[in-house]
Amino acid sequence: MLELMKYTIPSMVVLITVFVLVYWFYKNDEKRRQHELRLENRKIIVPIRLQAYERLTLLLERIAPENLLIRVKRHGMGFRELQKELLQSIRSEFDHNLSQQIYVSDKAWEVVVGAKENVVKLINTTSLKVEKDATAMDFSKAILEWMVVGDVHSPKAAIEFLRKEAALYF
Repeated sequence: MLELMKYTIPSMVVLITVFVLVYWFYKNDEKRRQHELRLENRKIIVPIRLQAYERLTLLLERIAPENLLIRVKRHGMGFRELQKELLQSIRSEFDHNLSQQIYVSDKAWEVVVGAKENVVKLINTTSLKVEKDATAMDFSKAILEWMVVGDVHSPKAAIEFLRKEAALYF
């Protein structure tokens, strides 16, 4: 019996050691593969995220009242028609970029939505302040004046927020 134990115990030690080494090697290999997968995903996701920040910045530039008025206002428009066109343009721009929320932080998306809502609010509030027979030019001037004197958060602040957040990826 003693003779049997002389061979069995060292064999068991070797077997346990081999098992532990194989297990350790397998775990390290699995961690290495997961790390490589994360790196590969970053190579794909980071450019998509940066493109989302770029598109949202473009959205905010396009809905900034000073840019929106230049693009939408046409000669001979009444102020109600201009108001309708401005709101439609904002809605269209926003709807076109809705999917970008997947690639940016929740806070960044909140800032973008807030900026859009502020511009819509500015347009609607200003429409209540102008005369019913005002021209599109009168309405445009009133919007720009309210931007200057009112406590309106321009899309510029949202653009600055996006810029800072996008810089984190560099």
